[in-house]
Amino acid sequence: MNRDFFIEVNSQQRNHDGERICGDVFLYRYIKEEDRVIAVLSDGMGHGVKANILATLTSTMAINFTREHKQVDRIAEIIMNTLPVCSERMISYSTFTIVDIESSGKVTILEYDNPSTIVLRGNHIYDPEWEKVVLEKGKHAGKILKTCTIMPEKEDRIIFCSDGVSQSGMGSEAYPFGWERDNIAGYAAKLVSSEASISASMLSGKIVTMAHKNDNYKARDDISCATIYFREPRKLLICTGPPYEKDKDKDLAFKVTGYHGKVILCGGTTADIVARELNKAIVDELIFEDPELPPESFLEGIDLVTEGILTLQKVNELLKTYNNSVKLGKGPADKILKMIMESDEIHFIIGTRINIAHQDPNLPVDLEIRRTVVKRIARLLEEKWLKKVSFEYI
Repeated sequence: MNRDFFIEVNSQQRNHDGERICGDVFLYRYIKEEDRVIAVLSDGMGHGVKANILATLTSTMAINFTREHKQVDRIAEIIMNTLPVCSERMISYSTFTIVDIESSGKVTILEYDNPSTIVLRGNHIYDPEWEKVVLEKGKHAGKILKTCTIMPEKEDRIIFCSDGVSQSGMGSEAYPFGWERDNIAGYAAKLVSSEASISASMLSGKIVTMAHKNDNYKARDDISCATIYFREPRKLLICTGPPYEKDKDKDLAFKVTGYHGKVILCGGTTADIVARELNKAIVDELIFEDPELPPESFLEGIDLVTEGILTLQKVNELLKTYNNSVKLGKGPADKILKMIMESDEIHFIIGTRINIAHQDPNLPVDLEIRRTVVKRIARLLEEKWLKKVSFEYI
């Protein structure tokens, strides 16, 4: 990997007023073996279920063809010629923006009929050099798409949205022609000026909220905004399980104290070892925030101390259904998940000493060994949340 920044990807949406399903679709994939991120926003014609199906078809094709390293004109040609055409208006049933981020950091953007992508360099609007892609054959011969390539820098943001954002407020006194791309870019730059580290989720959310406000809180189209934020990674260390050999206890404590980021200790034995080596006392909490789990403990200099395997198992269960709209509780597993979501790079130190307590045949079958649970958590974090996960066994 040549880039030295984390790529945060997030989108926010609001359905057309009265619709239960969004006609815009945002998809992204992290291709681990290539250390590559592909994100697509597609806007299906109209709104509701039909629009959603067409946008889903478009965005799925876009990700799959882009993944195969096809040239942008070839990707455009395949997608455009696969999509059905409206018999009345003779136009494609959906628009799209594709952002392909390679391991070197190089970004290629290809867009068709969506509002022009906004690139912010810090809080300044950066204009990449766009080129035209003219389709030469098929039913869309002569159609023009746009593409550009940029090498992002730390604190750059790429913002792309559906026309529900750019056309919001159309016909109003403030925006007779809609909010329009330049006003959106100016608003985004202003938000970044007032909060330099504003997250991708928050920035997308504020743009969507403003577009909804422009429509007097009755969305006249599906409103979608996606943001990709290149920034310094936020790091988290999770230690679980005692080292295989007792003379490695000091190493574990050294790794914990020397870590540049937040630290979670999962497991009573693990916490006891670190406390003993650092000559500090553990304070046990007696309030059960989660009836299924033992309460958390406190150790000076450590961000969170919890029970081990049961808590990690609960984290795994929570993670399976977690999304942006889920409100987390105050239990130990919820707190771990919250800290994970606030972090970009998660490093697990896994002790390999067998814990006698977990060899009891009377314990539930799904009480899996530590390593298995951690690997399941890691897979969900990598595939669904684009987190960088690493392991170390001690």
